[in-house]
Amino acid sequence: MERDAELRAAWAGVSAAFAALGRVFMCLDENFRIVHASKSLDTFLGEGATRSAEGRNVEELLGRDILGAHAPLRQALLAGERREGWRAHLRAEDDTTHLVSVTAAPLAHGDDDVCDPNVHYVVVLRPAEEDPNAQGAPTAFSGLVARSPAMAAIFRLIENLKYSDATVLLTGESGTGKEVVARAIHENSPRRLGPFVAVNCGALPADLLESEMFGHVRGAFTGAVRDRVGRFELAAGGTLFLDEVGDLPLPLQVKLLRVLQERTFERVGESDTRSSDARIIAATNVDLSREVGSGRFRKDLYYRLRVVPIEIPPLRARREDIEPLSRALLARVAGRQGRIVRLSPNVVRRVLDYSWPGNVRELENALEYAVAVSQRETILPEDLPPNVQQTTGGNMASGEDVARSPVRAPEAVQEHQHLREILDAHRWNRAAAAKALGISRTTLWRRMREAHLAR
Repeated sequence: MERDAELRAAWAGVSAAFAALGRVFMCLDENFRIVHASKSLDTFLGEGATRSAEGRNVEELLGRDILGAHAPLRQALLAGERREGWRAHLRAEDDTTHLVSVTAAPLAHGDDDVCDPNVHYVVVLRPAEEDPNAQGAPTAFSGLVARSPAMAAIFRLIENLKYSDATVLLTGESGTGKEVVARAIHENSPRRLGPFVAVNCGALPADLLESEMFGHVRGAFTGAVRDRVGRFELAAGGTLFLDEVGDLPLPLQVKLLRVLQERTFERVGESDTRSSDARIIAATNVDLSREVGSGRFRKDLYYRLRVVPIEIPPLRARREDIEPLSRALLARVAGRQGRIVRLSPNVVRRVLDYSWPGNVRELENALEYAVAVSQRETILPEDLPPNVQQTTGGNMASGEDVARSPVRAPEAVQEHQHLREILDAHRWNRAAAAKALGISRTTLWRRMREAHLAR
């Protein structure tokens, strides 16, 4: 009992010292539950926040993106590493958020230890705007990890949309994470408690796609043996994500336009009009304005979809995101196998030098390959896929140069050469090559045409 009183007094003293500096100090046990939180947490989240925080898992306070089971910060702590300056959104009970800078470290225990044996990790929070390094610190936001100004601007826009139901059009190359951004918009919207339903507009023939989107009644066509609910109905009260909307056939574009204008539709083979209560987020990797000019996409639908346009830059245009993104993806991939692994400095240099034509999807595939072939705790260059191993540096423009000119001629030549190497490695099997690149077969075929590649 006396020992417990001494420990409480000690933690109170430490907390008071951090509070004087405007910081929140927290102690975590081995299961990442909050053993102690300083009173200054009340200044962030309101009276009583400190008392209610103790005993809770820290991810409830700071989010699963950095301290969830397979999140990068938790994986670093489990590996005995310290992390400084991670940015996170501290969520209050009234659903307001506060951007904070997070520093966390394992607490070492010795033979003459005077610390609480239940405490395994310490966490310090400060307002992000007070952190001189905050602009260069990585941010984890609703499944997204980045540190580039371009992605920070997208995070801010998502925050600004949190009370909006506006239709959003996401554009960007294949593999940039458009669906992840769409989910982030949904999770930070008034519809976050409703369903998130996705449909790939380029994956099905037109007749099946119409039934997939709007549903059908029994007997509507051969094989329609029972009524089927479409994705618009499944997404009621939530969000419908239309991926590859640029591949939507013209007749279906007309039907989609009607839903956006009148919020009504009919199932295939039915004359009854049904109401739609789904928010639409669309995504495409093609230039829709060019498709409008060529007559392949309706101009009126384009502007109905493009209420809030968000362009996601390719990975080569935000090179500063590659390292934190690699570590976050590695934690996720390794966590699925119950492993904790890290990247060697040479591997970090290789992934920074590589151009990643398949963007984030290709990066995740490369890390999954490395985890699969490596039996060590540290990923080495020889564990990477052959095309990434062969990176010799110098094939990446600086972030500033790329921002001014996203696709430069030498880089295009290099990407075409890389495309040929992947095709050769897979005996020109387009399905296997697309999987290796982390892109769809439609995107691969388009890139082959652009590069004038044929077997």
